[in-house]
Amino acid sequence: MGRKWNNIKEKKASKDANTSRIYAKFGREIYVAAKQGEPDPESNQALKVVLERAKTYNVPKAIIDRAIEKAKGGSDETYDELRYEGFGPNGSMLIVDALTNNVNRTASDVRAAFGKNGGNMGVSGSVAYMFDAAAVIGVEGKSEDEILELMMEEDVDIKDIVQEDETVIVYADPEQFHAVQEAFKTLGVTEFSVAELTMLAQNDVSIPEEGKEQFEKLIDALEDLEDVQQVYHNVDLAE
Repeated sequence: MGRKWNNIKEKKASKDANTSRIYAKFGREIYVAAKQGEPDPESNQALKVVLERAKTYNVPKAIIDRAIEKAKGGSDETYDELRYEGFGPNGSMLIVDALTNNVNRTASDVRAAFGKNGGNMGVSGSVAYMFDAAAVIGVEGKSEDEILELMMEEDVDIKDIVQEDETVIVYADPEQFHAVQEAFKTLGVTEFSVAELTMLAQNDVSIPEEGKEQFEKLIDALEDLEDVQQVYHNVDLAE
C-alpha cells in the first residue's frame, strides 16, 4: 500500500503547485454536490465529504461560500458526471473523471489529450476493473497501533493501515470516509494530511526513466482540461 500513498503524494504535490486550477475544480464540485442535495453539509453527506477534502488543499472559504451560495440561489447551471478510460505509454492505465456542461467538448478534449501524448482512449470498462474505489485518510502524530485499536473500538471497517514516515494512512471503502474521520475526532484529530476519495490501482507498474516525461505530459494535459476533476493511474511515479 505504501506505493499507492506515494502516488497520492505526487498527485497532491502537483496540484498544490497549481492552486488556481485546483480551487476552480473544487468550486465546481462543491456547487454540484450542494445543488444535488441540501446546501448544508450537516444534511448533505456528499457535500460534507467534498468540504473535508477541500480542507486538505486549503481551499479558501470565499470559494467554498461562493459555490454554496450559487447553489442556494437556484442557478440552472447543470453538469454531467463523466468517466473516461484509456491507456498511456508503457502499459499504463488511466481513469479520467469529469464534470461538464458540454459533453461533446469534453469528450473531444480528453481524446485529443490522449492522442497527442502517446495514449489512446479505451471503451467503458476497459480499465476500471483494474482499480478499486477507496477512501484514503492520513494523520500525523499518531502511531499505527494506536489508530488500529481506535478503529476496532469504534467498529469502523477498514482495509489497511500503513505508516509512512510521520504519516499514518488508513485505507477504507468510500462509504467509510466519514466514519474514519469521526473516529479520529474522538482522539482530538481535526486536521488531516490527506483526505481523498480515489481510485487505487490493484497493481502499480513502473515506467522506464525515458518514458516518464511523456507519461507526465499526458497527465498534465488531462489535468489542465477545465472539465476534468480527477485523473487516476497505475504508474508508480515515486520510483
